[in-house]
Amino acid sequence: MQEETHNPTIAVLLPCYNEEITIGKVVRDFRAALPSADIYVYDNNSTDRTAEIATAEGAIVRKEPRQGKGNVIRAMFEEIDADVYVMADGDDTYPADAAPAMVAKVLEGYDMVIGDRLSSTYFQENKRPFHNFGNRLVRGSINHLFNANVRDIMTGYRAFSFTYVKTYPVLSRGFEVETEMTIHSLDKNVRLYEMPIQYRDRPAGSVSKLNTVGDGIRVMSTIFRLIREYKPLPFFSIVGGIVGLVGIGFLISVMIDFWNTGLVLRFPTLIVSVLLIMVGLLLIVAGIILDVLAKKDRKQYLVDKNEFAFLLRHER
Repeated sequence: MQEETHNPTIAVLLPCYNEEITIGKVVRDFRAALPSADIYVYDNNSTDRTAEIATAEGAIVRKEPRQGKGNVIRAMFEEIDADVYVMADGDDTYPADAAPAMVAKVLEGYDMVIGDRLSSTYFQENKRPFHNFGNRLVRGSINHLFNANVRDIMTGYRAFSFTYVKTYPVLSRGFEVETEMTIHSLDKNVRLYEMPIQYRDRPAGSVSKLNTVGDGIRVMSTIFRLIREYKPLPFFSIVGGIVGLVGIGFLISVMIDFWNTGLVLRFPTLIVSVLLIMVGLLLIVAGIILDVLAKKDRKQYLVDKNEFAFLLRHER
């Protein structure tokens, strides 16, 4: 294997916004767990001493002016080159001592290793019941739609291969990026590995930046958008089928009147019913066309991924 012929480079990615209470400990913990890794702290317009503390602890600190975790991850993936990437939060909720095992799995050949909180201590440690409910709802809906069994859809603790990072298009701007990442991975059938980790709640004085209602709505809208993009045939077929059935219902009522009287008594209803049936058929046809394009996109993803892997092997 390629990993046996050279020392792999490792980058620890820590997106941060006002994490002065915890960032120092997080950097120290990852330095102890992965002594050879470069630790990057991306400061996302913090108004406290996050950047100053991270610099003092030896982290490589960079600024990302576009607000939102998705924007930070996009910048990280674009600017940093490494064989293995470990992404975590700067709030000290994820154990750094799990990182070496996650790195080892990537070096075995996995594209993404997911730090699974929900199979261990998340529901006991997390004091926000709506977050627990949201995690279950998102997990159930995505696993059902993609016929998968991913236990933690929204975790922020992950490890990635070089080819995954350089071929993954980060489109989300905020906290919904983890959901987008998981759906993208399931759609593209990348090699996933889930590793249970011990989650812990934020320490006293550290405040979550999540807005339960606002970020929950964004996550659900992201799921809706990605299902439409990645699963267009079932999405548009269901919508088109519903619209078409409504049109058929109106048409049947008009036909019953015609059967009884020999007259079309409701021309507007007849016109609307025919239009609804046509719209339903058009939606189904659109789903078929978009499904072909989605399959073409999957093929192009594989070509791009193989090209990056080829270039990486020859650079070594």
